Amino acid sequence: MQPRHRLGIFAFALALAAPGVHASPPAEPVSPSLPSAFEDIDDVPVPDPDLWQRIRKGFALEALDTPLVAEHEAWYSSRPEYIKRFVDRGSLYLHYIVEQVEKRNMPMEIALLPVIESAFNPKAYSRAKASGIWQFIPSTGKNYGLAQDWWKDNRRDIVAATDAALNYLQRLHDMFGNWELALAAYNCGEGNVARAIAHNQKRGLPVDYLGIAPRLKPETRNYVPKLIAVKNIVLAPPSYGIDLESVPDVPYFTAVQAPQKIDVKVAAMLAGMSEEDFVALNPAHTRPVAAGAPTFNVPLDKAELFRANLQAYDKPLVSWTTYAAKKGEALDAIARHHHLTPAQLKAANEQLYLDKKGRLRTAGSLMVPIGATGKAASASVARAVPETGTATAAIKVYTVRAGDTLFAIAQKYRTGVDTLRSLNNLAASAILHPGVTLRLP
Repeated sequence: MQPRHRLGIFAFALALAAPGVHASPPAEPVSPSLPSAFEDIDDVPVPDPDLWQRIRKGFALEALDTPLVAEHEAWYSSRPEYIKRFVDRGSLYLHYIVEQVEKRNMPMEIALLPVIESAFNPKAYSRAKASGIWQFIPSTGKNYGLAQDWWKDNRRDIVAATDAALNYLQRLHDMFGNWELALAAYNCGEGNVARAIAHNQKRGLPVDYLGIAPRLKPETRNYVPKLIAVKNIVLAPPSYGIDLESVPDVPYFTAVQAPQKIDVKVAAMLAGMSEEDFVALNPAHTRPVAAGAPTFNVPLDKAELFRANLQAYDKPLVSWTTYAAKKGEALDAIARHHHLTPAQLKAANEQLYLDKKGRLRTAGSLMVPIGATGKAASASVARAVPETGTATAAIKVYTVRAGDTLFAIAQKYRTGVDTLRSLNNLAASAILHPGVTLRLP
């Protein structure tokens, strides 16, 4: 089967309307010239600043003759809040993905595939253990170079996983010669698609996507129609009652060199970002410490700030270490020993496997604060410790919010970091947690 590279109706119409495309050549050659004094400068065409326009121009897949497309159009268009959520999340990554799809001359529909896979949620995790915006299962992720270890899961890395997904899709297209079949194989595996094709070939039945769809599982039968439905909504949002929020056609993030190990919270502070926003651009790190990452992604306007702050930072970059937990240890006991709550210990350690009594099913490493055992336990978590006999009404306090740092709090209240540490019995490695109250001078 030969590969198909056809423009869709919308892209074809745009091509006809593009400057320099004519049904017949002009009668006389026209010399290019600058706008004359009699022309309105506003009439000179400028690039469209909306990324959706760039995406629309790259659509290339043909329409599917199946009622499933209309069903999914109705489903998505009846959930504008769902569309808003995936646009909000996707706006961080979409420009990068579009650039990579364009470089490979792939249909731009592929840039919308994370909508179907994960709604652009990099921490999406399926029952089949698929992870990231492209939903790689562990084995396929490893086959395409996505490292998965105790510190990180590169299936969630935006740059690495996008490269792996496009490599995989190109290989599937080379195998089947058809993008719809490649997409089906991306969802259910090339073996299932190949068997469905072989079954139809023996019986003289069509071997295109719609022809083999009845031989595939329901999820795959709906997979490409879902993508075409999303494409149709993006093509004409008002027709579906959707207000598609504009996404700027400019890069959002860039890479900066990362230290060998650094607390995620500290890295976010150095970039002038909340921890939540930093993690959204660097979701591969599964621990409170980012280790072994050559680079971090930060917004373009934060890159120089991060570099300057990292160079000037004279405090420890890491405040967590590993604890060798034994099989059968109770999570509550480990948390108490390190002066954490069980919830804090769980938050610092993803995918803990516990029995019904809250004991570890297997031995392994856990992240715990440095110096959090024995006499140094007070250094593990930032806590306000009022002096004995001091009246509560006389103490000025501040409640820590997500993304706060001692440096930022000290600046806000015109004091020093050392003063705050002294007032609250905090060590240099102390970690601030939302909800904790700090005494102020």
